[in-house]
Amino acid sequence: MPSLPWNRALFWVPLMLLFVSQLLVTYSWRFQDKEEWNDQKLIAVYLPFTLEFAVYTFNQQSKDWYAYKLVRVLDSWKEQGYDKMTFSMNLQLGRTTCGKFEDDIDNCPFQQGPELNNTHTCFFTISIEPWRTHFELWNKTCSAGRS
Repeated sequence: MPSLPWNRALFWVPLMLLFVSQLLVTYSWRFQDKEEWNDQKLIAVYLPFTLEFAVYTFNQQSKDWYAYKLVRVLDSWKEQGYDKMTFSMNLQLGRTTCGKFEDDIDNCPFQQGPELNNTHTCFFTISIEPWRTHFELWNKTCSAGRS
């Protein structure tokens, strides 16, 4: 009968291993949820400024006399694995009726007309250091298209 307590202990070992593995899975899942939530908060706070920088940079580098402004965000995400906070985004930009050096581009209407090639779809990757208000364009790739 001395082996009876040992047999009971062996019965509990798989249950304990199962319990511990469930704890680890639950913890990692909750940690990932918290990390994603933090990313969503960062995106909500800093993406609007990053979008503004992207459109400003597009207008500065464009050879077009007319200003472009954001039509819509096609896709955006926070990049992982960089020292700086980095966003990538696909944007649709539309040509306005205002010149790009005018003061109030935000209130300019978009150009209309089937003969006009008045939109661009652009992919941007921009790193930011919000504590320094520093933006850096890492990538800009655009293609013209009709709206």
